[in-house]
Formats: sequence, structure tokens, C-alpha cells
Amino acid sequence: MKRIIQTAAFILALGVALPALAMGLEEAKQQLETAKQQGLLGETPAGYLDVVRAEGNAREVAEAINNARREEYTRIAEKHNIPVTQVETVAGKKAIEKTPAGQFVLVGGRWIKK
Repeated sequence: MKRIIQTAAFILALGVALPALAMGLEEAKQQLETAKQQGLLGETPAGYLDVVRAEGNAREVAEAINNARREEYTRIAEKHNIPVTQVETVAGKKAIEKTPAGQFVLVGGRWIKK
């Protein structure tokens, strides 16, 4: 019985701690531009960010931003009754076009500095 209580307490503590470890969207937004300027993150044709250089918390920033993008792409696709992939493709094209010089975009499977 003691073992069951300890296991339950551990699972409960883990469940409370994990969300705290995940980066919030607002924090990710604040760090996004710097990460892109430092060449850590780049835009992809699929409409999402990807890690160019895995330094610092680049992966966490990309994950938080991509989760928000995925939700928005899904909302738009459902609203217009189109496949999510169509929304992702359009968003990816626009993001790559809007990426400033000196930042990275994924073209033909390779990272290119605009």
C-alpha cells in the first residue's frame, strides 16, 4: 500500500512539474526574433519553424510557436473546409517570402541564408 501511495505521489508531482517545464507561448514569442537573427531557427515551406542550430532553447521556442501555428492552421482549415496541408503550404510560402535577409529558410531540404 505504501508503494502505491509513493507511486501515485510521484505521478502527481510529475504531472504538476511537466507543464512548468514547457515554454509558454508568450515567452517563445519574446525569444523568437532573437533566435531567428542568431541563425538558430528558420522557416520551412510547411509553415513551421525548424531548428537550424540546436543551441540554447531553440527547440523549445520552435515547439511552442509551432503548436500555436498548428492550432491556427487547423482553425482556418476547418473554417474554410480545406485540408490543413493547404493552409500550411500557403503559410509556409508567405513566411519564407517575409523572412528578412540574413535569416534562414529551408529550400529543397537545405538551409539557405536569405
